[in-house]
Amino acid sequence: MTDTPTTLNMLDVLRKIVQEVSTARDLHTALSIVVRRVRKAMNTDVCSVYLMDSRQERYVLMNTLGLNAAAVGVASLAPSEGLVGYVGQREEPINLDNAPLHPRFRYLPETGEERYHSFLGVPIIHQRRAMGVLVVQQMDKRKFDEGEEAFLVTIAAQLAAVLAHAQLSGSLKIIPGQRQEMVRFEGLPASPGAAIGKARVIMPPADLDSVPDRECESIEDEKVIFLAALKSVRDDIRAVGLKLANRVSAQEQALFEAYIQMLDEDSLGAEVLKHIEEGQWAQGALAFVVRRHVKYLEKVEDSYLRERAADIRDLGRRVLSYLQAGGEAPRDYEDNTLLVGEELSPALLGEVPKEKLAGLITVKGSSNSHLAILARAMGIPVVMGLTDLPFAQLEGQLLILDGYRGQVITNPDELLRRQYVEFIEEDRALSDALEAEAGLPCITRDGHRVPLLLNTGLAADHARALAYGAEGVGLYRTEVQFMMADRFPSEQEQVSLYRQQLSAFAPREVTMRTLDIGGDKPLPYFPIEEDNPCLGWRGIRFTLDHPEIFLTQVRAMLRASEGLDNLRILLPMISSVREVEEARALIRRAWVELRQNEGLRIAKPLVGAMIEVPAAIFQIRALSERVDYLSVGSNDLTQYMLAVDRDNPRVARLYSGYHPSVLQVLAKIAADSHAARLPVSICGELAGDPAGAVLLLGMGYQNLSMNLASLPRVKAAIRRVSIGQARELLARVLKCASTDQVVGHLGVFMGELGLGWLSGPKS
Repeated sequence: MTDTPTTLNMLDVLRKIVQEVSTARDLHTALSIVVRRVRKAMNTDVCSVYLMDSRQERYVLMNTLGLNAAAVGVASLAPSEGLVGYVGQREEPINLDNAPLHPRFRYLPETGEERYHSFLGVPIIHQRRAMGVLVVQQMDKRKFDEGEEAFLVTIAAQLAAVLAHAQLSGSLKIIPGQRQEMVRFEGLPASPGAAIGKARVIMPPADLDSVPDRECESIEDEKVIFLAALKSVRDDIRAVGLKLANRVSAQEQALFEAYIQMLDEDSLGAEVLKHIEEGQWAQGALAFVVRRHVKYLEKVEDSYLRERAADIRDLGRRVLSYLQAGGEAPRDYEDNTLLVGEELSPALLGEVPKEKLAGLITVKGSSNSHLAILARAMGIPVVMGLTDLPFAQLEGQLLILDGYRGQVITNPDELLRRQYVEFIEEDRALSDALEAEAGLPCITRDGHRVPLLLNTGLAADHARALAYGAEGVGLYRTEVQFMMADRFPSEQEQVSLYRQQLSAFAPREVTMRTLDIGGDKPLPYFPIEEDNPCLGWRGIRFTLDHPEIFLTQVRAMLRASEGLDNLRILLPMISSVREVEEARALIRRAWVELRQNEGLRIAKPLVGAMIEVPAAIFQIRALSERVDYLSVGSNDLTQYMLAVDRDNPRVARLYSGYHPSVLQVLAKIAADSHAARLPVSICGELAGDPAGAVLLLGMGYQNLSMNLASLPRVKAAIRRVSIGQARELLARVLKCASTDQVVGHLGVFMGELGLGWLSGPKS
């Protein structure tokens, strides 16, 4: 019996092949490793790799052991030809004991394969695209067994990632000397806009993982060195904050202080000093503390807190660079620079001259990162979460960054480049035009007023929001303050922050959501471990189980509203009427106690429920008897409806507010709310998209709440349509069976009304 992966230690063989392929110096070497190792492991006569040349639309033999070497680069098959083409077409393995008898068999004389009867071919697929076919053949007439087939499928899956990287770097050239192929990489849109420029790859300033443990000769000397390095990093980041003072709001500038405080002598810095006092040298103590905190935060489900791990790691590297070599050397940047890295720090925004920075691209990260928050405030397009991007190979390459779709395009052809140049020029002109009508009221063509509200939390810009015509705050995320602290904020600390928000928008209403924490948003100082946190102890479930936290927050909100009377309280994650009843009882208790015991003259606030859990959709009539208004959280509702984590780049493409089921549900919520005479608003990405806002207008949502950057575009769209047009569009869209059909109808509608310029790029 021959040795095959069914009798060998398959995992060990796979591990060795994957390790060798991942460290190969180029694509040719990687393919040679695959065919050599696979043929040996499976004890076959032939192993070959065919790759798709998209320009010829043919599978070309790129490497082989067993067939004639002269056929490499010469022999090729169309997708409709031969067994190789058949594998690619079917996108599944083909296993034959006598291949020449198959109707799709095609003999290629140059390969010398007429001697081989057994054939096993598996497709090499990356992101649903067939990139090639991996084939083994034998002279004997036999079918390969299930273990062998599974082995080859696994190898092909590993090879797909290698090919994708090679395609990006330009080393995947089927025909020598051919132009590099254009590739689109899908990530997460973190800040809107588009840019064309050359990549500048930013590598970490120092490697924390390579720092060895070492006892220090002088504890006092190491402490002095460490404190000096801390001061240097703080000075660097404060200087960056001052550079950006006229480009971001005061609260966004406060991000830099929060950034600095993470390594302050009173927080992580104190832990480092403690380890130095125990005899560890400064570099080792720093690396140990930073790695420990990063390891904890990276396990947290909540994306906002995970981003704090990146901040701490970046600061640790900056301090380490001073400890090792006195800081980083200044960099030079050319015009239209696209910064690219595994992770990028907010401090880079101030290091690159404003006129030279075109955009940011990161392998890790999401829209919750400090970098994304600052970039949105500064109008810099950003794409994050590009998990398949071999960023280290991009230095100097021309890229297109599409912050609307969350795409990065490498090696763009001239036609696409010209299209994006035109779009970028139109986008700039549009921004200027929208600024000019920012102060105009948001009224439809037939006189229907649509209040636009602001979603805010950490990055509020009161002056700009009011200048854009925001009529209040539709969602104030109170949990941000809790996440940034190292303990539960006191009642007075919360009063100060809430008063600032309420005063800034008075007399306009401010809707404050009670603490939406727990489960997938555990606090660093209150860890929660669950097997399925998204369906766990979070939102109203957490706060009702901790009335002492809920009452403190509600008291702070009520006290902050004294004399302003513009507070509205919103309850998150409602799935039953009992939760509302218990929460309202606690709110009333706090209100009565403040009036009776402290003599405060506080108006009784309106209390609403968020519709973001599917169960709440069917309880609107019951809820109408217990709340004053409803607010639909479309982002979470869409995630729960579609079972898609929108911050997971591998499935983010499945997340869409334009999914027919999502639109049907949103229409039902609006209709049921109107039938119950209950005011209903909506906050989330759909409300901040011009076409989405028109649909929501047609459904009958009274208020639309969105982020600051979306306000001008949504207002421009609403001012150019009538209620009748919005309802007609909605009627057509609700008949659609797919997201693509919905998007198609919206594109035609926006174009017919001359609103196409409010959408993203056409290609």
